[in-house]
Parts: sequence; C-alpha cells; structure tokens
Amino acid sequence: MISSLDGSSQLFLADLNNVQQHLAKINREITSGLKITQASDAPDQIESLLQLRADEQHNQQIQTNLGVAQTNAQAADDALTSAIQLMDRAVTLAAQGASSTTDTAGRQSLAQEVQSLQAQMVSLSQTTVQGRYIFSGDSGQTEVYAYDPAGTNGVDQLATVSSTLLVEHPAGGSFLAAKTATEIFDLHNSDGTVASGNVFAALNSLETALTADDPTGVANASDAVKAASAHLNSMQAFYGAVESRIQDAQTFAGQYDTQLQTQLSQKQDADVAADALDLSQTQIHMQAAFEMQASMPRKSLFDYLG
Repeated sequence: MISSLDGSSQLFLADLNNVQQHLAKINREITSGLKITQASDAPDQIESLLQLRADEQHNQQIQTNLGVAQTNAQAADDALTSAIQLMDRAVTLAAQGASSTTDTAGRQSLAQEVQSLQAQMVSLSQTTVQGRYIFSGDSGQTEVYAYDPAGTNGVDQLATVSSTLLVEHPAGGSFLAAKTATEIFDLHNSDGTVASGNVFAALNSLETALTADDPTGVANASDAVKAASAHLNSMQAFYGAVESRIQDAQTFAGQYDTQLQTQLSQKQDADVAADALDLSQTQIHMQAAFEMQASMPRKSLFDYLG
C-alpha cells in the first residue's frame, strides 16, 4: 500500500497543525488579556491560581466587613460624644439642684430638664445605621430600651441582647467591635443589681431627688451622675480603640490586596506586546514554510518507473 502523502508532507502538516494551535493560543491571549483562560493552558498553575483568587475574594469580603464596622463604630463614637455632653449638663444641673440658693420651684424646673436628658439618652441608645440598631447586639433589629417616665429608672427594657460578633483582621485573628445598649447605658452587677456607672439609673435618681426637693439626695445623685459620665467615657475609649484597629486592618487589607493582585497578574495576565511580536513572527515563518513547501518537487512512483 502506497500512502497518498510522503513523509515530508506528513511532517509538514503535523508542524502546520502545531503552529496553528500556537497561533490560536496567542490570539486568545491577545483578545482576553490572559495567558491562562482554561485549565489546559497551564495545568500545573491552576491550583495556585484558584487559591490566589479565593484569597483575593476573602480579602475583599473582609474589607467590606471592615467598612461596615467602621461606619458603625464612628456612629457609636458620635452617639457617645452626645451622651457625654448630656451627662456634663446633668452634672451642672445636679450642682445647681444641690445649692442652697435653689428653691423648690427651681428644683422642679431642673427635674424637668433632667427628664428631657433621660429621653434624649434613650434616643441615643436607639441609634441606627442603615436601618440597624447599632447598640442592639448581634441582631440589631429592634431597640433595646424605650423611654418611660414610670418605668424602672425611667425606661422600659424591650429586649435582652448580646454582642458576640467578631470582626476578622486580614492578618489573622478577630476582635469585638461593638457594645450593647445595656453595657453602655444600663450597667448591672453580676447579681442583677444596678452597678456604678449606670446612666439611666443615675439620671433617674437625680430627677427623683430634684422632684422631691431634696438637696442631700441631689448631692448623692450627683456622684452617681459623675460615675455614669466616667463610664460613658470608657465606652467611647473602647470605640476609639476599635476605630484604630479597623484602620490598621484596612491598611493591611489594602496592601494585601495589592500583593494578591500582583501575584495573580504574574500568573494569569498575558504579555500582549510579546504576544503581538510572537504572532507576527509566527505568521511570517508559517508563510515562509508554505512557500518552501510549494516549491518542493512533486514526483510520483510512476515518474521513476518511466
């Protein structure tokens, strides 16, 4: 049996097929900008490439979470600034109410202002960001306290909440980024009794003493108000530390993102300029090969048999 193609022609077609596959690969790289568009392009690189993409996606999610935590922490910081200002005013009112120069009518007027401070304080405990109560623990779906002059310490507790959600740091580990309204405004001891620093209780005791026209009681309540103010300052310090940790985490995440993108680019991005040159040279070589193949003599067995 005589093959219809001689050995040189078969070799030429095999080489041509390889060149065409190479050209197709170059064209894909130029069109997509990627040197790896399918697993067969670089089987040994796929696992590390997929891991880099997973790391990048995870880091981007961390950055999103950090942004949310930062917004909440800033809102909490602002709310606590306002709360501290309210307590500063309460300290001033307590000093006026304890003074012997203030009469009964004056203390009644001061009591009404303290009641207003309590209502504002409860409103601060209901601070929301994008529809979420930032002092309502892990759920954030409902306010923890409502203002009620007849309620315990001038408020009604609507829910018992806890804050356990942690913010992940891109370098590893995580940290608590929020306190609850109970921890901030309604501090209690482990046995359930009112603790020193309880904001609602301090304001309520001050209002009660002023309403009763009791200068001694007002002086005692003043100490509770000062302790509550100190507690609010400690809570603001907590959020200040959280904001610093978030800023540090965001800086790290940004640098890590740049590192991941660089590694991804090195693995998957095509060198378009080099590809364009390769394409041009390959096309020239292929054209030269066609011309050479066309110029080769064509003789059959019959030509030699005569």
